[in-house]
Amino acid sequence: MDNRYSFLGGKRGPWRVARLDGLRGEGLEAVERLQIVQGEWAESASEAAWVLRGLTSNVRYATRPEVDALRERQPALARPEARYAALIPIKKSARWWELAQDERRAIFEETSHHTAIGMEFLPAVARRLHHCRDIGEPFDFLTWFEYAPEHTRAFEDLLDRLRVTREWDFVEREVDIRLVRIDEGT
Repeated sequence: MDNRYSFLGGKRGPWRVARLDGLRGEGLEAVERLQIVQGEWAESASEAAWVLRGLTSNVRYATRPEVDALRERQPALARPEARYAALIPIKKSARWWELAQDERRAIFEETSHHTAIGMEFLPAVARRLHHCRDIGEPFDFLTWFEYAPEHTRAFEDLLDRLRVTREWDFVEREVDIRLVRIDEGT
C-alpha cells in the first residue's frame, strides 16, 4: 500500500468543509470541499486552492507497550458511522527540532502525555498521522481524525487537553479544518 497522501482543498471531494480556522500562524484559504488522494502525489488541480502532502510512517516517540496498545485499540478509518472528520496541519518551531530525540520524547509523552491522552479517546476518535517535514511541505504533520457525530464532544475534549500541554508551546502554525462526509450524489 502506498503511504503517500494528498489533501486537496477546493470545490470537489467527498468532504464538505464545515469550518476552517487558522489557530496559530498563517492559515489556509477557505474552501468548500476536501478530496484525499492516496498514491501518487496529486498536483495542484485548477479547482484546488491548496494541496497538502504527507507520508504515513512508523510510530515515533512511543514505547513498545504504547505501540501495542495503539494497534489494539485504534479503529479503522472510513467507518460508516464516522461522518465527521478533522484535518489539523501543524508546524513545530525550530526550537523543537533542535532538541535531541530523547528530549522531544520527554516533552511529547513524559511531560505532555500525548499518547496517553489520545488513548483515552479510542475507539471513538480514529486518527492517522502524516509526516511532511522531510518532503518540503509547509507543515511538519497532518493529522486526520474521524469520528461519529455523537463523539464530537469527546473530540473537542481531546484537542483541548492536547493544546494546553507543554508540547504545544512548540507549535508555531496550526490550522483546524472540520469536515462532514457528503452522501454520494451530493
